[in-house]
Amino acid sequence: MPLTNHDSPASLRRVALDPDVERLLSQQAVVGIGVSGGKDSQAVALAVTRHLDAIGHTGPRVLVHADLGMVEWNDSLPTCERLASHLGLELIVVRREAGGMLERWESRWEANVRRYASLERIRLVLPWSTPKMRFCTSELKTVPIASALKKRWKKGPLVAVDGIRAQESRARAKKPVSEHQKRLTRASGEGREWHAILDWKIEDVFAEIAGAGLQLHEAYRVHGSTRVSCAFCIMSSGHDLAAAAAAGEHADLYRRMVELELRSTFAFQGARWLADVAPDLLTAEQRRRVPDAKERARQRKDAESRLPKDLLLDENGRPARPVTADDAAVLAGVRADVCRIVGIEPSFCDAGSILAHFSKLTCKK
Repeated sequence: MPLTNHDSPASLRRVALDPDVERLLSQQAVVGIGVSGGKDSQAVALAVTRHLDAIGHTGPRVLVHADLGMVEWNDSLPTCERLASHLGLELIVVRREAGGMLERWESRWEANVRRYASLERIRLVLPWSTPKMRFCTSELKTVPIASALKKRWKKGPLVAVDGIRAQESRARAKKPVSEHQKRLTRASGEGREWHAILDWKIEDVFAEIAGAGLQLHEAYRVHGSTRVSCAFCIMSSGHDLAAAAAAGEHADLYRRMVELELRSTFAFQGARWLADVAPDLLTAEQRRRVPDAKERARQRKDAESRLPKDLLLDENGRPARPVTADDAAVLAGVRADVCRIVGIEPSFCDAGSILAHFSKLTCKK
Protein backbone atom coordinates (compact mmCIF):
# COMPACT_ATOMS: atom_id res chain seq x y z
CA MET A 1 0.00 0.00 0.00
CA PRO A 2 1.34 3.48 -0.80
CA LEU A 3 2.35 5.81 2.00
CA THR A 4 0.35 8.98 2.56
CA ASN A 5 3.21 10.96 4.09
CA HIS A 6 4.21 13.96 1.99
CA ASP A 7 7.83 13.06 2.68
CA SER A 8 7.46 9.43 1.56
CA PRO A 9 10.20 8.39 -0.86
CA ALA A 10 9.25 7.96 -4.49
CA SER A 11 10.35 4.31 -4.33
CA LEU A 12 7.36 3.58 -2.08
CA ARG A 13 4.81 5.30 -4.33
CA ARG A 14 4.42 2.43 -6.72
CA VAL A 15 2.14 2.17 -9.72
CA ALA A 16 -0.67 -0.39 -9.72
CA LEU A 17 0.04 -3.40 -11.95
CA ASP A 18 -1.73 -6.49 -13.21
CA PRO A 19 -0.59 -9.36 -15.48
CA ASP A 20 -2.09 -7.76 -18.59
CA VAL A 21 -0.22 -4.48 -18.14
CA GLU A 22 3.03 -6.27 -17.30
CA ARG A 23 2.66 -8.45 -20.39
CA LEU A 24 2.11 -5.49 -22.74
CA LEU A 25 4.94 -3.47 -21.22
CA SER A 26 7.27 -6.45 -21.63
CA GLN A 27 6.32 -6.36 -25.34
CA GLN A 28 7.53 -2.73 -25.43
CA ALA A 29 4.00 -1.39 -25.95
CA VAL A 30 3.41 2.22 -26.89
CA VAL A 31 2.49 4.09 -23.70
CA GLY A 32 0.32 7.19 -24.14
CA ILE A 33 -0.25 9.10 -20.92
CA GLY A 34 -3.28 11.37 -20.90
CA VAL A 35 -2.57 14.71 -19.23
CA SER A 36 -5.04 17.51 -18.50
CA GLY A 37 -2.86 19.77 -16.39
CA GLY A 38 -4.58 18.53 -13.24
CA LYS A 39 -2.71 17.13 -10.26
CA ASP A 40 -3.60 13.47 -10.89
CA SER A 41 -2.43 13.54 -14.48
CA GLN A 42 0.84 15.19 -13.44
CA ALA A 43 1.40 12.54 -10.77
CA VAL A 44 0.57 9.57 -12.98
CA ALA A 45 2.88 10.80 -15.75
CA LEU A 46 5.75 11.10 -13.27
CA ALA A 47 5.08 7.73 -11.62
CA VAL A 48 4.59 5.78 -14.86
CA THR A 49 7.71 7.25 -16.44
CA ARG A 50 9.72 6.31 -13.36
CA HIS A 51 8.33 2.77 -13.49
CA LEU A 52 9.05 2.37 -17.21
CA ASP A 53 12.63 3.47 -16.66
CA ALA A 54 12.98 0.99 -13.79
CA ILE A 55 11.84 -2.01 -15.85
CA GLY A 56 13.89 -1.08 -18.90
CA HIS A 57 10.93 -0.30 -21.12
CA THR A 58 12.18 0.83 -24.54
CA GLY A 59 8.89 1.30 -26.38
CA PRO A 60 7.56 4.71 -27.44
CA ARG A 61 6.17 7.00 -24.71
CA VAL A 62 4.20 10.21 -25.18
CA LEU A 63 2.00 12.58 -23.25
CA VAL A 64 -1.37 13.38 -24.84
CA HIS A 65 -3.45 16.44 -23.99
CA ALA A 66 -7.04 16.80 -25.19
CA ASP A 67 -7.68 20.52 -25.71
CA LEU A 68 -11.31 21.26 -24.80
CA GLY A 69 -11.34 24.73 -26.32
CA MET A 70 -12.72 27.82 -24.63
CA VAL A 71 -13.71 25.92 -21.48
CA GLU A 72 -10.05 25.18 -20.65
CA TRP A 73 -8.16 27.05 -17.95
CA ASN A 74 -5.44 29.17 -19.55
CA ASP A 75 -2.73 27.34 -17.59
CA SER A 76 -3.78 23.81 -18.61
CA LEU A 77 -1.71 23.45 -21.77
CA PRO A 78 1.32 25.30 -20.29
CA THR A 79 1.24 22.94 -17.28
CA CYS A 80 1.30 19.97 -19.66
CA GLU A 81 4.14 21.54 -21.63
CA ARG A 82 6.19 22.05 -18.45
CA LEU A 83 5.57 18.42 -17.51
CA ALA A 84 6.63 17.18 -20.95
CA SER A 85 9.80 19.25 -20.78
CA HIS A 86 10.60 17.88 -17.32
CA LEU A 87 10.14 14.29 -18.49
CA GLY A 88 11.77 14.79 -21.88
CA LEU A 89 8.71 13.42 -23.65
CA GLU A 90 6.77 14.57 -26.69
CA LEU A 91 3.43 16.20 -25.97
CA ILE A 92 0.69 15.46 -28.51
CA VAL A 93 -2.26 17.89 -28.43
CA VAL A 94 -5.56 16.63 -29.85
CA ARG A 95 -8.80 18.50 -30.47
CA ARG A 96 -12.34 17.55 -31.50
CA GLU A 97 -12.63 18.53 -35.16
CA ALA A 98 -16.12 19.97 -34.76
CA GLY A 99 -15.10 22.33 -31.95
CA GLY A 100 -14.57 22.40 -28.21
CA MET A 101 -16.82 21.52 -25.29
CA LEU A 102 -18.82 24.73 -25.38
CA GLU A 103 -19.52 24.34 -29.09
CA ARG A 104 -20.60 20.75 -28.41
CA TRP A 105 -23.14 21.87 -25.79
CA GLU A 106 -24.47 24.62 -28.06
CA SER A 107 -24.80 22.36 -31.11
CA ARG A 108 -26.38 19.65 -28.97
CA TRP A 109 -29.08 22.10 -27.90
CA GLU A 110 -29.84 23.09 -31.48
CA ALA A 111 -29.99 19.42 -32.50
CA ASN A 112 -32.27 18.60 -29.56
CA VAL A 113 -34.65 21.39 -30.54
CA ARG A 114 -34.79 20.06 -34.11
CA ARG A 115 -35.48 16.54 -32.87
CA TYR A 116 -38.19 17.77 -30.55
CA ALA A 117 -39.80 19.83 -33.31
CA SER A 118 -39.86 16.81 -35.64
CA LEU A 119 -41.33 14.60 -32.88
CA GLU A 120 -38.27 12.40 -32.57
CA ARG A 121 -38.37 13.07 -28.82
CA ILE A 122 -41.24 12.94 -26.34
CA ARG A 123 -39.44 15.19 -23.87
CA LEU A 124 -37.15 18.12 -24.55
CA VAL A 125 -33.55 17.08 -23.82
CA LEU A 126 -31.06 19.32 -22.00
CA PRO A 127 -27.93 20.64 -23.75
CA TRP A 128 -25.49 19.78 -20.97
CA SER A 129 -23.63 16.59 -20.20
CA THR A 130 -24.50 15.00 -16.85
CA PRO A 131 -22.71 12.68 -14.37
CA LYS A 132 -24.58 9.75 -15.95
CA MET A 133 -24.17 10.99 -19.53
CA ARG A 134 -20.57 12.13 -19.85
CA PHE A 135 -20.24 12.45 -23.59
CA CYS A 136 -17.87 15.30 -22.75
CA THR A 137 -15.23 12.75 -21.69
CA SER A 138 -15.83 10.24 -24.46
CA GLU A 139 -16.17 12.64 -27.41
CA LEU A 140 -13.59 15.26 -26.47
CA LYS A 141 -10.98 13.16 -24.68
CA THR A 142 -11.18 9.39 -25.14
CA VAL A 143 -11.99 9.27 -28.85
CA PRO A 144 -9.52 11.95 -30.06
CA ILE A 145 -6.72 10.50 -27.91
CA ALA A 146 -7.33 6.95 -29.13
CA SER A 147 -7.50 8.15 -32.74
CA ALA A 148 -4.21 10.03 -32.45
CA LEU A 149 -2.40 7.07 -30.92
CA LYS A 150 -3.72 4.60 -33.51
CA LYS A 151 -2.88 6.95 -36.37
CA ARG A 152 0.70 7.36 -35.15
CA TRP A 153 1.30 3.70 -34.25
CA LYS A 154 -0.51 1.35 -36.59
CA LYS A 155 1.05 -1.85 -35.25
CA GLY A 156 1.80 -3.35 -31.88
CA PRO A 157 0.20 -3.03 -28.44
CA LEU A 158 -1.05 0.32 -27.13
CA VAL A 159 -1.45 1.25 -23.48
CA ALA A 160 -3.36 4.44 -22.60
CA VAL A 161 -2.71 5.71 -19.08
CA ASP A 162 -5.03 7.89 -17.00
CA GLY A 163 -4.88 9.28 -13.48
CA ILE A 164 -8.18 8.14 -11.98
CA ARG A 165 -8.04 7.18 -8.31
CA ALA A 166 -10.32 4.98 -6.19
CA GLN A 167 -10.45 7.67 -3.51
CA GLU A 168 -12.40 9.98 -5.82
CA SER A 169 -15.68 8.05 -6.05
CA ARG A 170 -17.40 4.72 -5.46
CA ALA A 171 -17.55 4.08 -9.19
CA ARG A 172 -13.81 4.57 -9.57
CA ALA A 173 -13.13 2.40 -6.52
CA LYS A 174 -14.72 -0.51 -8.42
CA LYS A 175 -12.40 -0.09 -11.42
CA PRO A 176 -9.80 -2.79 -12.17
CA VAL A 177 -6.15 -1.86 -12.58
CA SER A 178 -6.54 -2.13 -16.36
CA GLU A 179 -9.29 -2.67 -18.92
CA HIS A 180 -9.43 -3.83 -22.53
CA GLN A 181 -9.98 -0.75 -24.70
CA LYS A 182 -11.74 -1.49 -27.97
CA ARG A 183 -10.99 2.00 -29.33
CA LEU A 184 -7.25 1.32 -29.05
CA THR A 185 -7.27 -2.24 -30.39
CA ARG A 186 -6.32 -2.98 -33.98
CA ALA A 187 -5.89 -6.28 -35.83
CA SER A 188 -2.15 -5.84 -35.35
CA GLY A 189 -2.17 -5.02 -31.65
CA GLU A 190 -4.11 -5.03 -28.40
CA GLY A 191 -5.25 -1.81 -26.74
CA ARG A 192 -5.54 -1.42 -22.99
CA GLU A 193 -6.41 1.36 -20.53
CA TRP A 194 -4.20 1.46 -17.45
CA HIS A 195 -5.31 3.14 -14.20
CA ALA A 196 -1.79 3.33 -12.87
CA ILE A 197 -2.37 5.25 -9.62
CA LEU A 198 -5.76 3.76 -8.82
CA ASP A 199 -4.86 3.07 -5.16
CA TRP A 200 -3.04 6.35 -4.45
CA LYS A 201 -4.33 8.85 -1.91
CA ILE A 202 -4.31 12.57 -2.58
CA GLU A 203 -1.28 12.96 -0.30
CA ASP A 204 0.68 10.66 -2.60
CA VAL A 205 -0.26 12.81 -5.57
CA PHE A 206 1.00 16.01 -3.96
CA ALA A 207 4.17 14.27 -2.75
CA GLU A 208 4.93 13.01 -6.25
CA ILE A 209 4.61 16.46 -7.81
CA ALA A 210 6.53 18.19 -5.03
CA GLY A 211 9.28 15.55 -5.25
CA ALA A 212 9.72 16.35 -8.93
CA GLY A 213 10.04 20.07 -8.18
CA LEU A 214 7.06 20.90 -10.39
CA GLN A 215 4.40 23.55 -9.80
CA LEU A 216 0.74 22.73 -9.54
CA HIS A 217 -1.68 24.24 -12.06
CA GLU A 218 -2.53 27.83 -11.12
CA ALA A 219 -6.20 26.85 -10.67
CA TYR A 220 -5.05 25.23 -7.42
CA ARG A 221 -2.25 27.64 -6.49
CA VAL A 222 -3.85 30.98 -7.34
CA HIS A 223 -7.61 30.44 -7.44
CA GLY A 224 -8.14 27.75 -4.79
CA SER A 225 -9.94 25.24 -7.02
CA THR A 226 -9.91 21.59 -5.97
CA ARG A 227 -10.04 20.21 -9.54
CA VAL A 228 -8.88 21.02 -13.05
CA SER A 229 -11.01 20.02 -16.02
CA CYS A 230 -13.44 22.34 -17.74
CA ALA A 231 -13.36 25.66 -15.91
CA PHE A 232 -17.09 25.21 -15.28
CA CYS A 233 -17.53 21.45 -15.05
CA ILE A 234 -20.73 19.45 -14.61
CA MET A 235 -18.95 17.71 -11.70
CA SER A 236 -17.71 20.91 -10.02
CA SER A 237 -18.70 21.84 -6.49
CA GLY A 238 -20.17 25.26 -5.76
CA HIS A 239 -16.78 26.28 -4.41
CA ASP A 240 -15.00 25.33 -7.64
CA LEU A 241 -17.60 27.05 -9.83
CA ALA A 242 -17.07 30.22 -7.80
CA ALA A 243 -13.28 29.86 -8.09
CA ALA A 244 -13.52 29.60 -11.87
CA ALA A 245 -15.85 32.59 -12.06
CA ALA A 246 -13.45 34.66 -9.94
CA ALA A 247 -10.70 34.12 -12.52
CA GLY A 248 -11.04 36.99 -14.96
CA GLU A 249 -10.04 34.78 -17.90
CA HIS A 250 -13.44 33.04 -17.80
CA ALA A 251 -15.81 36.02 -17.93
CA ASP A 252 -16.76 35.60 -21.60
CA LEU A 253 -17.11 31.83 -21.18
CA TYR A 254 -19.35 32.34 -18.16
CA ARG A 255 -21.69 34.72 -20.00
CA ARG A 256 -21.91 32.40 -23.00
CA MET A 257 -22.74 29.37 -20.85
CA VAL A 258 -25.37 31.29 -18.89
CA GLU A 259 -26.87 32.42 -22.19
CA LEU A 260 -27.40 28.75 -23.05
CA GLU A 261 -29.11 28.25 -19.70
CA LEU A 262 -31.41 31.19 -20.39
CA ARG A 263 -32.32 30.04 -23.90
CA SER A 264 -32.81 26.38 -23.07
CA THR A 265 -34.39 26.75 -19.57
CA PHE A 266 -32.08 23.96 -18.35
CA ALA A 267 -29.82 24.75 -15.40
CA PHE A 268 -26.18 23.73 -15.82
CA GLN A 269 -26.16 21.28 -12.92
CA GLY A 270 -29.68 19.96 -12.46
CA ALA A 271 -31.11 22.31 -9.84
CA ARG A 272 -27.99 24.52 -9.64
CA TRP A 273 -28.00 27.47 -12.04
CA LEU A 274 -24.65 28.74 -13.25
CA ALA A 275 -26.33 32.15 -13.51
CA ASP A 276 -26.43 32.29 -9.70
CA VAL A 277 -22.69 31.72 -9.25
CA ALA A 278 -21.46 35.18 -10.35
CA PRO A 279 -24.39 37.36 -11.47
CA ASP A 280 -22.15 40.44 -11.41
CA LEU A 281 -20.34 39.03 -14.47
CA LEU A 282 -23.55 38.94 -16.52
CA THR A 283 -24.80 41.71 -18.73
CA ALA A 284 -27.70 43.77 -17.38
CA GLU A 285 -29.96 42.18 -19.99
CA GLN A 286 -28.95 38.66 -18.91
CA ARG A 287 -29.57 39.45 -15.24
CA ARG A 288 -33.09 40.63 -16.10
CA ARG A 289 -33.81 37.33 -17.90
CA VAL A 290 -32.66 34.97 -15.12
CA PRO A 291 -35.92 34.96 -13.07
CA ASP A 292 -37.95 34.46 -16.26
CA ALA A 293 -35.76 31.51 -17.33
CA LYS A 294 -36.23 29.85 -13.95
CA GLU A 295 -39.99 30.34 -14.13
CA ARG A 296 -40.09 28.93 -17.65
CA ALA A 297 -38.05 25.93 -16.45
CA ARG A 298 -40.68 25.31 -13.76
CA GLN A 299 -43.49 25.58 -16.29
CA ARG A 300 -41.72 23.23 -18.72
CA LYS A 301 -41.30 20.60 -15.99
CA ASP A 302 -44.95 20.97 -14.95
CA ALA A 303 -46.10 20.53 -18.55
CA GLU A 304 -43.97 17.42 -19.11
CA SER A 305 -45.16 15.90 -15.83
CA ARG A 306 -48.50 15.31 -17.59
CA LEU A 307 -46.94 12.87 -20.06
CA PRO A 308 -47.69 9.14 -19.65
CA LYS A 309 -44.61 7.65 -17.98
CA ASP A 310 -44.57 4.62 -20.29
CA LEU A 311 -44.77 6.63 -23.50
CA LEU A 312 -41.21 6.27 -24.76
CA LEU A 313 -39.54 6.41 -28.17
CA ASP A 314 -36.70 4.23 -29.41
CA GLU A 315 -33.55 5.59 -31.08
CA ASN A 316 -35.44 5.81 -34.40
CA GLY A 317 -38.26 7.86 -32.90
CA ARG A 318 -40.73 4.98 -32.89
CA PRO A 319 -42.99 4.45 -29.84
CA ALA A 320 -42.32 1.48 -27.59
CA ARG A 321 -46.07 0.79 -27.47
CA PRO A 322 -49.08 1.82 -29.57
CA VAL A 323 -50.02 5.48 -29.17
CA THR A 324 -53.72 5.88 -28.34
CA ALA A 325 -55.98 8.80 -29.15
CA ASP A 326 -55.86 9.80 -25.47
CA ASP A 327 -52.04 9.70 -25.53
CA ALA A 328 -52.00 11.87 -28.63
CA ALA A 329 -54.34 14.42 -27.05
CA VAL A 330 -52.15 14.69 -23.93
CA LEU A 331 -48.95 14.85 -25.97
CA ALA A 332 -50.41 17.57 -28.22
CA GLY A 333 -51.26 19.74 -25.23
CA VAL A 334 -47.85 19.23 -23.62
CA ARG A 335 -46.02 20.02 -26.86
CA ALA A 336 -48.02 23.18 -27.40
CA ASP A 337 -47.12 24.34 -23.90
CA VAL A 338 -43.42 23.41 -24.14
CA CYS A 339 -43.01 25.07 -27.53
CA ARG A 340 -44.60 28.26 -26.20
CA ILE A 341 -42.58 28.21 -22.95
CA VAL A 342 -39.18 27.55 -24.53
CA GLY A 343 -39.76 29.50 -27.76
CA ILE A 344 -39.76 26.63 -30.25
CA GLU A 345 -41.67 26.88 -33.51
CA PRO A 346 -44.82 24.81 -32.75
CA SER A 347 -45.32 21.55 -34.63
CA PHE A 348 -47.28 18.35 -34.03
CA CYS A 349 -49.45 20.18 -31.53
CA ASP A 350 -52.72 18.46 -32.44
CA ALA A 351 -53.72 14.84 -31.86
CA GLY A 352 -54.44 14.12 -35.54
CA SER A 353 -50.97 14.98 -36.80
CA ILE A 354 -49.36 13.07 -33.94
CA LEU A 355 -51.34 9.89 -34.66
CA ALA A 356 -50.58 10.19 -38.37
CA HIS A 357 -46.86 10.66 -37.66
CA PHE A 358 -46.58 7.55 -35.48
CA SER A 359 -48.78 5.54 -37.83
CA LYS A 360 -46.38 6.36 -40.69
CA LEU A 361 -43.37 5.28 -38.59
CA THR A 362 -45.07 2.02 -37.67
CA CYS A 363 -45.81 1.29 -41.33
CA LYS A 364 -42.15 1.95 -42.25
CA LYS A 365 -41.05 -0.46 -39.53
